[in-house]
Amino acid sequence: MLLSVIKEEFLFNCQCRKLSDATIRNYSNQIGYLLNYLKAEKDVEEIEEAEPSHIKQFLLQMKRNGRSVNYFNDLLKAFKVFFRYAYEEGYAETLLTAKIKNAKGDKTIIRTFSEQETKRIINHYHGHKYLDIRNKVMLMLLVDTGIRIGELIRLTEEQIKHDYIIIKGKGGKERVVPKSPLLSKWIIKYLAVRKAYFQYRATDNNIFLSKNGKILGDAIIDRIIKDAGRACDISRDVRVSAHTFRHTYAQYQLKSGLDIYTLSRLLGHENISITQTYLNGLRDEEVLEQAQKTSPLMNL
Repeated sequence: MLLSVIKEEFLFNCQCRKLSDATIRNYSNQIGYLLNYLKAEKDVEEIEEAEPSHIKQFLLQMKRNGRSVNYFNDLLKAFKVFFRYAYEEGYAETLLTAKIKNAKGDKTIIRTFSEQETKRIINHYHGHKYLDIRNKVMLMLLVDTGIRIGELIRLTEEQIKHDYIIIKGKGGKERVVPKSPLLSKWIIKYLAVRKAYFQYRATDNNIFLSKNGKILGDAIIDRIIKDAGRACDISRDVRVSAHTFRHTYAQYQLKSGLDIYTLSRLLGHENISITQTYLNGLRDEEVLEQAQKTSPLMNL
């Protein structure tokens, strides 16, 4: 069976599982790199000819080319998902990635927005026009819920409840996250402005729409965030992106005493090991301060 044919079937299956466009695009690119290597360097185009050593050699080449440990492990993650699909569908007699392990590296330190930086970004959009209020509410939502950019794009009015939001995450999985009274107030204000702005136009069902009533794309939201970041004097070592808001949300929750198991559920992580990376960004003094609050002796 041709690897290229299996790849197309695998990507279609990802669409059926309702994985995000970004995830499917990444899988396509990453698996494509490997298949191009196998064809050019090993003259391998069919899965029956592929061997675990071929995959290891490709990963080793990436490492020698100076790629980071994270890049190495991201590639391997995509390969494991792809070859597991091929194995479970009966296209391969063995799981080719079964004994290939992740590369070990230094702990990932996630840099997040400070409290003052977060306030400045939220307040950057402060006008009364539709786009200004829309942009402000999107940023507030990112801070208050830790929502992913794809989840934000797909958000509908039916998912907004009195004091919580139903988020439709990866693979169609739903989770519930609370929302603050402040966010609730701004959502009410935004929906009123949105209704008046689109009073005589047909629109999509999503909450956040373009000025023409169409669904927003990743690139538009990314530009909205980066424009705010450039104007708000954000530290150079902090990446201004939607995912940094997610990291910031996680660290605020941890510093406020939320346990990591609850946080993992709120973020929609498949396992707690993913959530644990957020702990690495906490400074020693923050860990000490939190531990003092929960001292067993002082709480007897």
